[in-house]
Amino acid sequence: MMKKLIIFVSVILVMVVGAFFFLQNVNINRIGTDNYYVQIKGMGEKIESKSSSGEKFVTYEYTLPAFNEDGQEKTFTFTSNKQLREEAYLNLFVKDEKVKSYKEVKIEDISNEAKEKLK
Repeated sequence: MMKKLIIFVSVILVMVVGAFFFLQNVNINRIGTDNYYVQIKGMGEKIESKSSSGEKFVTYEYTLPAFNEDGQEKTFTFTSNKQLREEAYLNLFVKDEKVKSYKEVKIEDISNEAKEKLK
């Protein structure tokens, strides 16, 4: 009986630790999304807002053409809490025509079809 209890507690502990590491290392917003690639052109539109508590914050809005792995173009509008680096390449994670997340990538990480359209 004690042996079964130790095994049960160990399995639960491993599952909890595994879930913790999964949530720390995986951006859930990227699951089930389509990949589009974009190059940052311009400084973005600075948008100043206030939270309900009166705290001021700034976001930057970008509207840019993006290309999927096959080189098909779509234009997306997305925001960032910081100004993005001019000429940087981003991988946009898109679901239901909305940008859910993004990450900066190197030009070598982009498919040839999309790369040709970005140049």
